[in-house]
Amino acid sequence: MSNDRIFGLVVVLGALAFIAGALSIQSSFLTDPVGPKAFPLMIGAAAVLCGLVMLLKPDENPEWPDARAWLSMAAATLLLVGYAYALSPLGFLLSTALAAGGISWLIQPRALQAVLTGTGLSALLFVVFKYGLGLGLFALPRALQG
Repeated sequence: MSNDRIFGLVVVLGALAFIAGALSIQSSFLTDPVGPKAFPLMIGAAAVLCGLVMLLKPDENPEWPDARAWLSMAAATLLLVGYAYALSPLGFLLSTALAAGGISWLIQPRALQAVLTGTGLSALLFVVFKYGLGLGLFALPRALQG
């Protein structure tokens, strides 16, 4: 029970530091309609809420994951780090499809379902971010776009 409270406190403090960093982002006059601070602030607010829940309502009998779950979490972390590095050279659609498909595979190892999930999520997120939020995303690798 104290483990959850300690971790909840760490999450809240880390999220507050993240929010402070997001608030210090400088905006230029050529910025997206949403601005560069909105998304980091939303992530920070969600993290604060999650940390507060852990602080106020800890699990009474926590069960630690087994070795297989730790390996899956490590693989997911590596996938997301790779995703961050792949966005620029591969473009949004391909890198997001690969990352989402890989995470889907880790959750439930079914190849067709992972491919469909990655492809569908990539296309849906591209439409939402590009046209709904007006973000300047590159769909495909810049080399293919001329």
